[in-house]
Amino acid sequence: MRVHLARFDGGNRPVRKGVAGHRLDLLDTDLTELDGIPITVPARTWLDLAAILGLEDLVVAADFFICSQSRSFGPRKPALCSMADLQQQVERGSGARGIRNAKTALGLARVGADSAPETRLRLALGRLRLPEPVLSYVVMDETGWELAWPDMAFPGYKVAVNYDGRHHLELRQRESDIRRDESIAAIGWTSVTITASQVRTWGFDGCAQRVLDALVRCGWRAER
Repeated sequence: MRVHLARFDGGNRPVRKGVAGHRLDLLDTDLTELDGIPITVPARTWLDLAAILGLEDLVVAADFFICSQSRSFGPRKPALCSMADLQQQVERGSGARGIRNAKTALGLARVGADSAPETRLRLALGRLRLPEPVLSYVVMDETGWELAWPDMAFPGYKVAVNYDGRHHLELRQRESDIRRDESIAAIGWTSVTITASQVRTWGFDGCAQRVLDALVRCGWRAER
């Protein structure tokens, strides 16, 4: 793995083994410090990644930077930067390497994706031209009691989608997931759970077909 090191004072770009050297034109607002070392702020770092990452990976990075969660359980998760911060970098970066990539990725980024697989699944749903899923949605019963926080939801069709990573294999978590799915099924919701094993077998596009099937069963019809 190479370390990316940049000069921003007009000097020559760093050249040494294991280092990818760059020269950057930076504003003071593009910089912060970590343990006394000057580094670029998250939004500027994301813009620089646009020159070296493919589109999907860049969307994953954007979702990671802007993800913010505030739930009734667990710790609050603040965003590293805002969507507006990324937009500002794109607007200032006219002519920069990868700027077209950044503009396209910004249009696909959404607040609320907790992990890279969730973002990749969401993008796969988009390739099937499915409705836009709602992130950070809370499924509640008629009394307002919170039943579930699905990774993605289609409230109009009562379809909840979850990506279950490795920790969902633990017995306690599996029991919790079963209770979650049963509780929302009782009020008419359909749950679709995508696992890491399924992704390895069918890919994200193949797994997205399961969401399509659930939406069709629940009344969604593609526009002709």
